[in-house]
Amino acid sequence: MWGSVVDGRTLTFRLAGINNENFVMQDLETGTWWQQVSGDAFLGPLKGHRLQLVASDQLQFDTWKGEAPAGRVLEPDERIVRSGGYAPVDWEFRLTRLQRPPNAPRDPRIDARALVVGIAIGSEAKAFPAAAIAASGVVLDEIGGVPVAIVRAEDGRSTRVFDRRAHGSPLDLVRTLGGAPHRLIDTATGSEWDFTGLAVSGPAAGTRLARVPFLEEFWFDWQTYHPSTTLASPRP
Repeated sequence: MWGSVVDGRTLTFRLAGINNENFVMQDLETGTWWQQVSGDAFLGPLKGHRLQLVASDQLQFDTWKGEAPAGRVLEPDERIVRSGGYAPVDWEFRLTRLQRPPNAPRDPRIDARALVVGIAIGSEAKAFPAAAIAASGVVLDEIGGVPVAIVRAEDGRSTRVFDRRAHGSPLDLVRTLGGAPHRLIDTATGSEWDFTGLAVSGPAAGTRLARVPFLEEFWFDWQTYHPSTTLASPRP
């Protein structure tokens, strides 16, 4: 998710095309073309600008509904439904069956269409295979000098990334076994943290971890637009 304000001006975007299987957006105010995955303006009056990445959720519906029972859901447009304009339910699976794009970098460590969680902080970028995160539930690392925790909920799909510093010190977080779902324990204080990054019990109760923006996407796409990225071990 990208912020739509550039140099104090709110822009309105539309889909302009596809490049390397990645959306190209055009803002209606200046006609500038923007790359979805990187937020970079590459053609037009605002060329050289970059949109600001906003921390956002990527959640299974039941996980989101559990956190926001009064939340509202955007209703499908019946005209689009009748015309078959929405992607089929299994569209993600269909994409994994496609061949690697001809211009995608080859990497013997991981399949080009493997899903990764990509994080860029400052000048450093790193990708974490989604399958490995799902297997462990939480992965700890440091990127651009920021200690992070990448957390996968027990539904196997919902993901959040946190700055794991609390009161100035990085936490070592592990997933709990049994008990309430989506819970973590920090090994220093024994405090319990939920999937929103809030400490719900223990000495740290009431403390909330800051969110870190991330992108979950195909490895070939992240690698193309972050050529200096490193790849965490692809094995769980």
